[in-house]
Amino acid sequence: MDTPYARALLWYRRDLRANDHAALSQALRSAAAVHCAFVFDRAILDELPRQDRRLEFIRESAAALDADLRSLGGPGCGLITLHASAAEALPALARRLGVQAVFANHDDEPAALARDQLVRERLAADGIAFHTSKDTVVFERGEVLTQAGAPYSVFTPYSRAWLAKVDEADLRPHPVREFAARLAPRPEGFATDVPALAQLGFEPTNLRSLKLPTGSAGAAELLRSFAQRMDRYEELRDLPSVKGPSYLGVHLRFGRVSIRELVRAARAHDSPGAATWLKELVWREFYFQVLANFPQVGRGESFRPAYDRIAWEQGPQAQAHFAAWCEGRTGYPLVDAAMAQINQTGYMHNRLRMVTASFLCKDLGLDWRWGERYFAEKLNDYELASNNGGWQWASSSGCDAQPYFRIFHPVTQGERFDPDGKFVLRYLPQLAGLPEKVLHAPWKARPVDLAAAGITLGKDYPLPIVDHAQAREQTLRRYSVVKERDS
Repeated sequence: MDTPYARALLWYRRDLRANDHAALSQALRSAAAVHCAFVFDRAILDELPRQDRRLEFIRESAAALDADLRSLGGPGCGLITLHASAAEALPALARRLGVQAVFANHDDEPAALARDQLVRERLAADGIAFHTSKDTVVFERGEVLTQAGAPYSVFTPYSRAWLAKVDEADLRPHPVREFAARLAPRPEGFATDVPALAQLGFEPTNLRSLKLPTGSAGAAELLRSFAQRMDRYEELRDLPSVKGPSYLGVHLRFGRVSIRELVRAARAHDSPGAATWLKELVWREFYFQVLANFPQVGRGESFRPAYDRIAWEQGPQAQAHFAAWCEGRTGYPLVDAAMAQINQTGYMHNRLRMVTASFLCKDLGLDWRWGERYFAEKLNDYELASNNGGWQWASSSGCDAQPYFRIFHPVTQGERFDPDGKFVLRYLPQLAGLPEKVLHAPWKARPVDLAAAGITLGKDYPLPIVDHAQAREQTLRRYSVVKERDS
């Protein structure tokens, strides 16, 4: 089969797999020889702490990808890895390899778009084409629009339109294996192993002890496990102490699994649980199209501009409250256990993301952007669109957000979704001696129960830093600057 290019370069970014890969498939069908490269981008890495679970996951995933490419392409093949500024190193690599085109998948985050524009210009100066493909989502940008041709800002009608539009052609895998003979051997000087963490300037984290699958079979292993309980997802998904979610978030974030494969898996199960899980995948796509069509949210602006008039708490007490929230010292066990979970593992159950976000904004009166930044630093599966969308939802400032007057009660949320306290006690074992009925509100325990449990409030576990009822009233006053527009 004739190809338009003699030689091409596939640039991996947030898509670290060798199967069902849109850009890789296009490159292999378009060029007689295809090199594959990944850049540990110093523009990103230099800003990270020297211990970072995401970087370790990416490094492990790149090593697995290298092995997969070697297996597919045969002797000499593999992943070219660089540790440099991607905007500079990628065009330089393309020139050195003598390629006529570079292929990559879309990345619609603002920083990535700016980087890609620089790369495009530098490649064009050398007469090298730059082709990008849709891969991270099933539908992107302006592919799902209202009847008036506008992007959606409310999830339910978007979800209906998405589900009505999707068909088998949208979910068909992008072929790679049948063209694998076109994977090119790495030139001399590039046939090196993926750099170790130390070579990248990082130290190991607790990633391995968390037993998070990172190898080539990691996502497949998680998906097989989840398929056995997918039908019960609706009833289990809000309970943080049980194995309810898929735990595929970090694999989806870094492209270790194809979104098309996940949607196909959901559609293969005819059950309410599978339908609910599919809707969660559509929520992710909803937030991606919000970021693409309303880029101001990626710049820290509220989707609803009126909400930027809210006077959030400032000053030393606000900073102290924020530190207590970050460190899990609020005196509300469900909130504190959830913050311990994210700090220790880089993961937080979705129900708890909502509870902790509501507590930050509506109990402590702190700007949602503070929480957004903290989650961006800690979450293994962090991606801008979903994180921003979730925080704006919790603060009532975003698309289809919860009403401003909906304020989660941190005690009743615990009693409802962690009734026996198994999750709380996993992260706050010092509360183990308390009666179950006061586990989510230790300050209500009788002195005799506190003594029996060996707990002195304010010493062994903090007293509440705010009174929820008073905080709720303050929040309703705080939001009065925008409530008339939401009425």
